[in-house]
Amino acid sequence: MTEDQAVRGAAARTPSGPARVSLPSAAAAAARLRRLSQWWGARPAAVRDREFALVFTVLSFAEPLSRVGARFGDLPARGASVAGVLLVLGQTLPLAVRTRWPAVCLALTGTSFAVHECLGYPATFGSLGLYIALYSVGAHQERLRRAIPAAATGGYVVFAIALHALGSPAGLIDYLVYYLVLVAIGGLGVLVRGRRAHEAERRRLSAQAAIDAERRRLARELHDVVTHHVTAMVVQAGAAQYLTHSPDRLGEALDAINGTGRRALAELRFLLGVLEATGESAPHERTPLPGRVPDLVEQTRAGGQPVELVEDGEQPAMAMGARLTTYRVVQESLTNAVKYASGRPTLVRLAHTPDWTDVEVTTADDGPGVGAPRGAGPHVSGGRGLAGLRERVEMLGGQFAAGPHPDGGFRVHARIPSGGAA
Repeated sequence: MTEDQAVRGAAARTPSGPARVSLPSAAAAAARLRRLSQWWGARPAAVRDREFALVFTVLSFAEPLSRVGARFGDLPARGASVAGVLLVLGQTLPLAVRTRWPAVCLALTGTSFAVHECLGYPATFGSLGLYIALYSVGAHQERLRRAIPAAATGGYVVFAIALHALGSPAGLIDYLVYYLVLVAIGGLGVLVRGRRAHEAERRRLSAQAAIDAERRRLARELHDVVTHHVTAMVVQAGAAQYLTHSPDRLGEALDAINGTGRRALAELRFLLGVLEATGESAPHERTPLPGRVPDLVEQTRAGGQPVELVEDGEQPAMAMGARLTTYRVVQESLTNAVKYASGRPTLVRLAHTPDWTDVEVTTADDGPGVGAPRGAGPHVSGGRGLAGLRERVEMLGGQFAAGPHPDGGFRVHARIPSGGAA
């Protein structure tokens, strides 16, 4: 029997087949590393620095790492001593304050490194603390950012002169190259600091933009609520004074005013609640619930404005933002019709498709039209209300147009996607 046959026979006799070693997947290892990074980043900077300095100090005395470190000057080596140990600690322990007092950290580590090299002690892993201190000054120093590099350069010149006086074989080029290496490490810290500041500024601007957008949204809501409801109440109250001899119709007018006022109070109360919110509410909880367009038309009709509603197709399942925008377009258009074309016939047409809802409000008016004060001219595009409507619709990816109708009067048209988000 050959060797290959013996191996195949042994494998065949094994019920479960050849043994397999299960190794953790790369994804699981990456996930653990990510959780570790998040845990480490969530700890206070002062605590992280102390822990890092402690670990770095322990590693500095580990035998396998004793040959890994910075060494310069090539002076005759001397044996280890208590003074050498203290100088190593002087290069590692100051890292505990590297983000809080980076200049102090650099002064202590730099001085300890210079004395350590001038005395010719063996290379140590702790000498890398000089590089970490230089990086920390570039990345975290807040004050005296010009004076500290100048002082560090002066200290390096003194260090180079001392090495030369002690008989170091290093030449001018060696000193220059090593200085450039130190400058590059400090420059890396400056680069990281700049990127961190840029990211903080970007987050600040993003937060400010979000605040501004929320303010504009609330301003639009307040404009729509106050303008529409107050206008309706004024018109209804004006009409009620002519119904004093008809108690039944007077009662209906007063009921309409009461209903309009209650609706206005409810919407204003909601908006005031949003203004007082702490930001903990979910976005959908902060979106006003739209009313029904037929109720809006009936309310306007009760105020004396002749309004006709025509609805084509079946209304699709619309997102909350699309529903609210549809309601606001009709609301603002009817408000302007009451203000600038009182008593003129007004047509509200809703055309539904699976993907879009077309809203068209047309008012027969011989004047400049809805949305423009009389005498302002036929090309006035409207005030804050129409501009706000355009912004609302275009934010949802829709289309908006408002202007004089070719047959006379004024026309507002909006095409609103059914899936438009708030």
